[in-house]
Amino acid sequence: MTENTEQFLVLRLQKGSESAFRNLFDRYRHDIYAYSLSILKSKDLAEEVVQEVFLKVWLNHEKLDAGLSFKSYIFTIARNLAFNNLAKAANEIKLKERLFYKSQTYINLADTRLLEADYEKLKNRAIEELSPRCKLVFQMSRDDGKSHEQIAQELGISINTVNNQISTALASIKKFLSLNGDIVFLFIFLAHI
Repeated sequence: MTENTEQFLVLRLQKGSESAFRNLFDRYRHDIYAYSLSILKSKDLAEEVVQEVFLKVWLNHEKLDAGLSFKSYIFTIARNLAFNNLAKAANEIKLKERLFYKSQTYINLADTRLLEADYEKLKNRAIEELSPRCKLVFQMSRDDGKSHEQIAQELGISINTVNNQISTALASIKKFLSLNGDIVFLFIFLAHI
């Protein structure tokens, strides 16, 4: 892709052109995926980075500078997201280890089964609180294991809409669990997503 074509697409994207966004997405998603995969060593995390990069691009499309390299811009976002994922994973491992070792002295197997059953009930209640569309998108993603692109194609909606629905679902479920459960339920939920 020539720089002029990239600048033209960025100028159109600044004005909200979905076709320009789609064109840029199609041109760079594989490169962003490969770059993220090289850092994260996880296909799922690399796919999430691609989605997050382009979600950030779409949400900030009016602020884009057509004079700057779009490719450099999105690779910088991808690098930052990948490194944030690595840092988050390292912190989660430490947290899980601390919770695991501390909980071993307090929770026996029967208590664990009760806790997991309570968690499932609470999680299902949280999911039931979602709007029908949001619930469907979330379940297709989490229960059926479908990618955001597959969901968008099946439902005839944009990937951006899928991203927004999943973000809304996660925020709603986290809020529900924090209001209706205790911190352990929230940690269990976060560990499962």
